[in-house]
Amino acid sequence: MSGKLKKVVLLLMAALLLVGVSRIQQAMNRDRARLGITRTEPLKNAPPVLAFTTVALGGFRGLISNALWMRATDLQDEDKFFEMAQLADWITKLEPTYVQVWLVQAWNMAYNISVKFKDWPDRWRWVKRGFELLRDDGLAYNPNELLIYRELGWIFQHKMGQNLDDAHMYYKQQWANEMSVVFAKKKPDLEELVNPRTEDQTNRAKLLIEKYKMDPKFMKEVNDKYGPLEWRLPEAHAIYWGAKGLEVAAKNPAKVKQDDLITLRRLIYQSMLVSFQRGQLVENPYAKSFEFVPNLDIIPKVSFAYEQAAEEDRNNHDHILKAHRNFLRDAVYFLYEANRLRDSDYWYKYLAAKYPDKPLIDGDPKSLPGTMNYEGYSVRKVQEDVRETDPKRIISAIIGMIQHAYTELILGQDERYAGYMMLAKKTRDTYESQIPKSREEPIGLPPFEDLVRVARDQMLAVENPRLPYEARAVLRSKLGMEKEPAIPAATNGVPGRASAAVGTTNAVQQAKTAAKSD
Repeated sequence: MSGKLKKVVLLLMAALLLVGVSRIQQAMNRDRARLGITRTEPLKNAPPVLAFTTVALGGFRGLISNALWMRATDLQDEDKFFEMAQLADWITKLEPTYVQVWLVQAWNMAYNISVKFKDWPDRWRWVKRGFELLRDDGLAYNPNELLIYRELGWIFQHKMGQNLDDAHMYYKQQWANEMSVVFAKKKPDLEELVNPRTEDQTNRAKLLIEKYKMDPKFMKEVNDKYGPLEWRLPEAHAIYWGAKGLEVAAKNPAKVKQDDLITLRRLIYQSMLVSFQRGQLVENPYAKSFEFVPNLDIIPKVSFAYEQAAEEDRNNHDHILKAHRNFLRDAVYFLYEANRLRDSDYWYKYLAAKYPDKPLIDGDPKSLPGTMNYEGYSVRKVQEDVRETDPKRIISAIIGMIQHAYTELILGQDERYAGYMMLAKKTRDTYESQIPKSREEPIGLPPFEDLVRVARDQMLAVENPRLPYEARAVLRSKLGMEKEPAIPAATNGVPGRASAAVGTTNAVQQAKTAAKSD
């Protein structure tokens, strides 16, 4: 073979090999893109230092970030969280698409560093930095990463929403203050942010979008699907970010892991449960604060969320259904407390049909749904907590319910007032009906009217530090009583829910004395 022919053959072979390699490379690129293991698109809106490190260092970025990550891990084991935070910041600049470092850095700020401070404002500063890191930076470079949505929602649900941190009420107050600016210091109205008509509404919608990275239209969709939600509370935002993660997953199904979807749905229905338990804010003008009350309007959606989760998460099917049953038991009781008797009856029947063989009262295997109705169950639930054989505890509980009812009356919650008064009377009547005649004298209860009188007098007592003059005046007015003489200076007491255990001995003695005097 001549030299020229040999060169031609080699060139043809090289061309064929290049064509074959290009075909293989294209297939590999498609697979890598589908699996999400390669980032080929340039970063958008990156700061100069990040743009420099991602371009100039090239492949060395991975080596440097690996070394920093190993050092950061050592610092974490040594509880040197501040030094670790600095290293993690460098790693995010070297590898902004390395998801794990965003998660660890946010957790470190919100959980590890925050608790190093005694002052609550300092703690809040670090908790806030944690979720802002995920929301403002992590999602900017990783908009399709479900783990970031989950972690962001978890900080709202757990760190801010739960009570494990001593400063949790401070976190809730600070977040409510920020959201009050977005909603013009009134009950949230999403429609005016979705379709703003005034300059003020436009500015507040812009604030929500630009600072808090939230879409008013999607908020309304979330509210319609999972709510109504109270957007001044952290649980609503946990649900929002969980739902946002599900939306992203639906657009990128090839990159989604089933376990990630399960954790997002779990984030949503657990936050919905807390919203049901205390998801409404009622203004208390006398304490210049808010009272947490149950959000009973989302009961149907919470129930559906549990049942849907049980179907999708077969590994935890039984645990989810157990949580669902506990939720339904609370729903029946909460509705009864709120004097929504028809709804309480409906969900009791639903509970009985769904779990007919499961006892309603813990420790009592005979307390099956068929043995009582919704009213009897609600009273039994009170007795479960106060030991029905102890008259002092029963009297204390009844007086506590009456005072709770009066607090609701002061705040304008008339249905809840009626519900608590009814529950208090039913509790007394049920207890009395179970006492043998031979035992009526030693363990019997005073008449209900006397218990009401004692509870009322305790609430209206001038020396009561928990109820200021203005609140007592409202209660007297609603009860049709004579006005209390004005006092020269307001008390510094902060009103709150009357404790059933406060003044128990005195209350029992007063009630029995009143009964004997009659």
